[in-house]
Amino acid sequence: MNTPPLASGPEGPSSLRPLLDTVLEALGEGARARGGPLPAGGPSEVAARVRAALGHVLPDEGDPDALRHLVRALAEGAADPADPLCAAHLHCPPLAVAAAADLAVSVLNPSMDSWDQAPSASEIEAQLTRALANEVYREVPRGAGNCATSPHRPAADDDALVTTGGTESNQLALLLAREIQGPGVRLVCGSNAHHSLPRAAWLLGMPDPATLPTLDPTDLETTLSTLQGPLLVAATAGTTDTGQIDPLPEIAHLCARHGARLHIDAAYGGGLLFSTRHRDKLTGIDTADTVTLDLHKLGWQPVAAGLLAVRDKNDLTALHQRADYLNADDDTEAGLPDLLGRSLRTTRRPDVLKIAVTLKTLGRTGLGALVDQVCEQASEFAQLVHDHPGFELHAPPTISTVLFRPASTTDDAVAAVRRKLLTDGRAVLGRARAANRLWLKVTLLNPTTRPADLAGLLQLVEGTTPR
Repeated sequence: MNTPPLASGPEGPSSLRPLLDTVLEALGEGARARGGPLPAGGPSEVAARVRAALGHVLPDEGDPDALRHLVRALAEGAADPADPLCAAHLHCPPLAVAAAADLAVSVLNPSMDSWDQAPSASEIEAQLTRALANEVYREVPRGAGNCATSPHRPAADDDALVTTGGTESNQLALLLAREIQGPGVRLVCGSNAHHSLPRAAWLLGMPDPATLPTLDPTDLETTLSTLQGPLLVAATAGTTDTGQIDPLPEIAHLCARHGARLHIDAAYGGGLLFSTRHRDKLTGIDTADTVTLDLHKLGWQPVAAGLLAVRDKNDLTALHQRADYLNADDDTEAGLPDLLGRSLRTTRRPDVLKIAVTLKTLGRTGLGALVDQVCEQASEFAQLVHDHPGFELHAPPTISTVLFRPASTTDDAVAAVRRKLLTDGRAVLGRARAANRLWLKVTLLNPTTRPADLAGLLQLVEGTTPR
């Protein structure tokens, strides 16, 4: 039996090139067969097509055409975030340069649990995490509108860890708070906080969270004055449903006054840091003890691309672990970097490479322009909704999320419109409950979307709404 070719090594490039051609051709075939933002027919029809393409998962004899067949099936049954009418979730179309960098990671297959498995990747990660932490922990004056500010803290004080996304970052933030403040630390958050925060409190055996309707400063002041014991306040910079940003400076002031630790979940809104036009919406973020970032949202990275920034890198000593085969004392003393305390995971990909390539390729100006584009698209779409007598707008967008609904209709009808568009494969819209009503949600993360696409989306919803 011939040994299948490897992705790396001397024969790697010649083995990969024809396979990459196969993948690209199959992606195109699948997209043409799909013909829209997602496959038509709903779950049962999609499942039937996938089963037909997959056949036996583990046949006795291999199929040399499996790559083409399964990639085509994947693409035909995909919800394509690069389609302007696929706008439901915080699910971005990745940049080509980031996807190409991710291929290099798959080929070389480094593992970030010891230096001898990832020599250069570990240094790229160290440089990038410090740079992004310093990006977070720069003072942003209210109304600054620009990023030419002096550092708020010495750059050496802060750091960041690479995670799989907002959920892992939030869990890490609560773990650090528990280890630093003690097992009795209690989470205080708004009802709009991401579900991963109360779930992390449960997983970590912390007391039941104190959940407020919102983190309104007056209500938060009352709560912090009433509760006993160590407290962790979790604010949000970009909620999943509406993109709302909590009043960060006021919350930070109250936390400082009452001695509460502050975490800011900026999984969505953190990308505003790159924009000279929108960065000041994050004023106060530099005061947080920990900050969640997620660049597979407003950063155009393939999944996964999360980070947790920490204001004081000494907090990370709580994660220190020792495994002699990975970070023996004599190796560490001899100068080999210790990577084991950089994650809750052991084996992990260097997801940092695609981020580093993107930052280096586009620079602050290029990334900021993408952020500005999607924020402007949201404003344009909100204006279209506002001006249309057949629709209601929930509120002007804070980032790039717009909630709207057909006027004079029921919540059941709103839900039915969304499901009809999904089943027909014509549009992917989200749903959110706000002001005690159900709304359609559009999350604009595709910088190539044009005004005609936005107008067409509104017409599509109008044509699907029962009269």
